Amino acid sequence: MAKLAGVSPITVSRALNRPEMVKPQKLEAIQAAIRRTGYVPNLLAGGLASKKSRLVAAMVPIISNSMFAEVIEKFTDRLDTAGYKVMLGLSGFRAENEDGLIAAVLSRQPDAIFLTGVNHSRTTRSRLLAARIPVVETWDYTPTPIDMLVGFSHEKVGRTVAEYLHDKGYRRFGMISTEDERANIRKSAFLATLAERDITDVRIATITSPGNFKKGRAGIIEILDAGELPEVVFCSSDVLAHSVLTEAQTRGMSVPADLAVIGFGDLEFAPYTFPALSTVHIDRSAIGLRAAEMVLARIEEREIEKIVDIGFSVIGRGST
Repeated sequence: MAKLAGVSPITVSRALNRPEMVKPQKLEAIQAAIRRTGYVPNLLAGGLASKKSRLVAAMVPIISNSMFAEVIEKFTDRLDTAGYKVMLGLSGFRAENEDGLIAAVLSRQPDAIFLTGVNHSRTTRSRLLAARIPVVETWDYTPTPIDMLVGFSHEKVGRTVAEYLHDKGYRRFGMISTEDERANIRKSAFLATLAERDITDVRIATITSPGNFKKGRAGIIEILDAGELPEVVFCSSDVLAHSVLTEAQTRGMSVPADLAVIGFGDLEFAPYTFPALSTVHIDRSAIGLRAAEMVLARIEEREIEKIVDIGFSVIGRGST
């Protein structure tokens, strides 16, 4: 391989393990030689010598939700530039699924692990601590992460949305929420904040995770057919909120005059619905990029801020 590329064996090794340290011209020559020969490096053998696998594992509940997909794309892109490959695992919304996945991943000796959420079983926490590798938890917040964290408070999201809607004058509320842990935290905080303002009669439709357009339509139909209509509905995702817009318009209702709606996530389509969807904006790209920088800093033994609250913002648009 070195002879074909016209470089030294040590340069080939560096290109495979630390490509950022190789001059672009030489790196291209090596990559061209790899393409010509179909060579696949034995990174496991190299990892045994260097104690590095050049592999980072990332756990997300699902990939059909673009909220998680965008985070992983940024995380993967940044690590790729540093010579690391990301192995993706789908943990679902059940703790036992994550337990089995973590055990399988750790047996492959990753250099670091990316997790979605902060609540894990005692077994998983023990395994991750015993592994002594960088672990970054995301998409949630706790002052006591396993190792590092970049995320935001779902409790604050629920409280802030309730305050925003109450301040706009709404007094009859509905809610469509999935039953996953983080959505439940937002729901509890939302209801508690309304209760502090003497609003306790909130019509709630709870659907199974993951939520989708069909389930959202079923949820809003349940609420609308139950009696007195709410003035506004808070949905645990933009997809569910979009389904509320659709059902309302199907019934000839005007949004927001007859029924207002707010979602969560600020997905790509949110500004382009009719009317444009009010929602909670999360900087997903920043979460993925910051998580990657944290992992690289820990691997390279550099100092870095270990807990980062990325925050969120309520985006008021036409639907409220």
